[in-house]
Amino acid sequence: MGPAQVTFVDRVLPGATIVADDSWGLLDTRVLHVRSGVGDHTVKASGPGNTHFPRELAAHREWTAALVRAGDTSRLVAADTESRVLVLERIPGHLALGTPDETSTDVHGQAGAVLRRFHDQAARTDAAHLAAETAKALRALDAPHRIDPGLEERARTLLRTSTPHPVTLVPTHGDWHPRNWIVQEGRLHAIDFGRFAFRPAAADLTRLAVLHWEDSPELERAFFDGYGADPREADDWRWLQLREAVGTAVWACAVHDERFERQGHQMLEHALAAF
Repeated sequence: MGPAQVTFVDRVLPGATIVADDSWGLLDTRVLHVRSGVGDHTVKASGPGNTHFPRELAAHREWTAALVRAGDTSRLVAADTESRVLVLERIPGHLALGTPDETSTDVHGQAGAVLRRFHDQAARTDAAHLAAETAKALRALDAPHRIDPGLEERARTLLRTSTPHPVTLVPTHGDWHPRNWIVQEGRLHAIDFGRFAFRPAAADLTRLAVLHWEDSPELERAFFDGYGADPREADDWRWLQLREAVGTAVWACAVHDERFERQGHQMLEHALAAF
């Protein structure tokens, strides 16, 4: 953390000490578990070019109140836009990722219910969204990546033929899967709104569909029992999966996350198969 970031945290949480560094190490974001006289908090400090910071700040300032009231996520305590620091209430518990909770039907059912509460806060129709997302995917393919040339060309050809139409957008988390679920005594809580944006509701299902539902359909059923309905429409869903796969493969290459990059390549193969 930079001096201005440390000064801000000291002012908000006098005498705070670091308990643990929870950073993933892929971006210039430090995620720290800190403790002070007023209890435990999570501090997120970002670099000047980090695009996740303004999105997470917007989410907490405008769209997480319903989840905070329901006990589904943590409250924003303080933020400094100049030094780019967030101070959040600390959610006790453990990440679902890598534990039995990752494949628990009960936890996936809760994940559906929490996400539905988040999605149901607002809806707006946007005639330009799909065209913008397609252009973004094509730009991504112009960046350095390690996608097989044949798959890249097929993806480009398909994306250029897509026909945009108006879609309904809702507030979305953007990275909804067990890596961003904290479980405490069986109760699920959401963290990390750094990819928050208004998107079609189905956009929050792409990672679960690839990571869990293909091999464990019971988790998909449990999720939709909690969510209440399936927001996916067949044709829009395959285009959404294609754009998401391209973005995942290219982004993971840029941040040198080889495991996530392999996942992106797998996603792309599956997405192209739908065409």
